Amino acid sequence: MTTAPKSPGRPRSSVDAEVFAATLRTVEELGYTRATVDRIAAAAGVAKTTIYRRWPTKGALITACLVDAFGPPSLAGETREELLAETIRWTAAKVAEPGLGAAFAGVFTDAVNDPGLRGLLSTRFQAPYLAALRDALGESDRTVLFLIDVVVGTLLHRMGMTGEPMADADVEALVAMTRGVLS
Repeated sequence: MTTAPKSPGRPRSSVDAEVFAATLRTVEELGYTRATVDRIAAAAGVAKTTIYRRWPTKGALITACLVDAFGPPSLAGETREELLAETIRWTAAKVAEPGLGAAFAGVFTDAVNDPGLRGLLSTRFQAPYLAALRDALGESDRTVLFLIDVVVGTLLHRMGMTGEPMADADVEALVAMTRGVLS
């Protein structure tokens, strides 16, 4: 029996996981702006070219890191209101994870002046959540986008203004505020 030769280097998924972990650590320690691809590569123990082969820009790397860190949306709840409440709590918990809120806010800031990055964030990061929530809530894209804007905007604003994630009591107030949005 002949086995196929192994390709050189580490398996891709292992490298991706190491780079994503190093990205969040570096953002947490140095802030988004100072978390350069050079520093992320050094923290991950990989060559800068390894990163650039997978992600052509820092924005593409951060977007992929966000997609990986957030994973599929948490759609728990027996009613639409419960589902929305749990989704808001889940999103708040994700934004509170070390490095994640700062990476999220930083890449959004970069996207303001980068249409390519905006498109990447829209298609790779936001679109899957929009579709899942639209289907689960039975709401229009417009309503779900409004909810995403209100919730994520509020969570990132708090992180940006205080450097801290939103307190649980404030997350619950956000949940209560969004109840009237569903038709």
